[in-house]
Amino acid sequence: MKYKDYYKTMGVDRKASPEEIKKAYRKLARKYHPDVSKEPGAEEKFKEVAEAYETLHDPEKRGVYDQLGTFQPGQDFRPPPGWEQHFGGAPFSAEEVDLSDLFAAFTGKGRGAGRGTKMPTPGQNYEVTAHITLEEAYHGTELELSLTATEADGKGRLRKVPRTLKVRIPKGTTDGQRLRLSGRGGKGQNGGPEGDLFLNITLHPHPFFRVSGHDLYLDLPLAPWEAVLGATVQVPTLGGDVRLKVPPGTHAGQQLRIADRGLPTPHKGAGNLFAIVQIAVPTVLGDHERELFQSLADASTFNPRGHFQRSQI
Repeated sequence: MKYKDYYKTMGVDRKASPEEIKKAYRKLARKYHPDVSKEPGAEEKFKEVAEAYETLHDPEKRGVYDQLGTFQPGQDFRPPPGWEQHFGGAPFSAEEVDLSDLFAAFTGKGRGAGRGTKMPTPGQNYEVTAHITLEEAYHGTELELSLTATEADGKGRLRKVPRTLKVRIPKGTTDGQRLRLSGRGGKGQNGGPEGDLFLNITLHPHPFFRVSGHDLYLDLPLAPWEAVLGATVQVPTLGGDVRLKVPPGTHAGQQLRIADRGLPTPHKGAGNLFAIVQIAVPTVLGDHERELFQSLADASTFNPRGHFQRSQI
């Protein structure tokens, strides 16, 4: 039979109190749970911690374990003479029996027996990335997510279980937001509560709009005469096209605000849409158009580089 140092596995002293053992178990279970741990061999380590806790948190099993004495971890050993008869005379073969099964035989408690009433275990939390479009963020949407959960079977053994979940994404969800869906995670054990599902929202790039929180930004091309003379132009928004009044003398880079045309906010209203002016210059001109531009150039006294002449270089 191979000796297992359960106290060393749990990282506690042999005189540790039940509260210290329970605290150590919770810490190690979170660290090595296969669904969240990046540690190599996490699943096997998780099983070792669970086995050690199963023995040490039960006063009767712990007492039986302490009667064995101490050995090096992995060392072959046999219980002291008369030990089998002292603990009930249960027959066993030291070469074939696992240490934890030995305690089950002598105490009459199988693996996991009595544990449910002593320590309800909450279900595992899951975290996934949800990719959605900007239109879905604006209107809200429902997604179907597929994930693999680690759950314990009736004998307490861990197994991978595929799960499909339908989740609702509320309107106004923003890029990088973390949504918590209570009770949509792993199943609780021994009467423990269900875990939670956390969604990390990622928005697909949009051909027109850029997102900053609940505000949107849009490049708005204007013809030179629209910028100079002013105009009323049609602008796309997520809620449909609107007409925007461009004041005379609008310059490139100027931001024109369209109120409440961004993403909805959680409680009331919405962010803003900012149209950033870009001056679009025609690249193909007819003869008459070219003549008009030449007439403007001949008549105008406007010098866009006049500040160069006034500066001290």
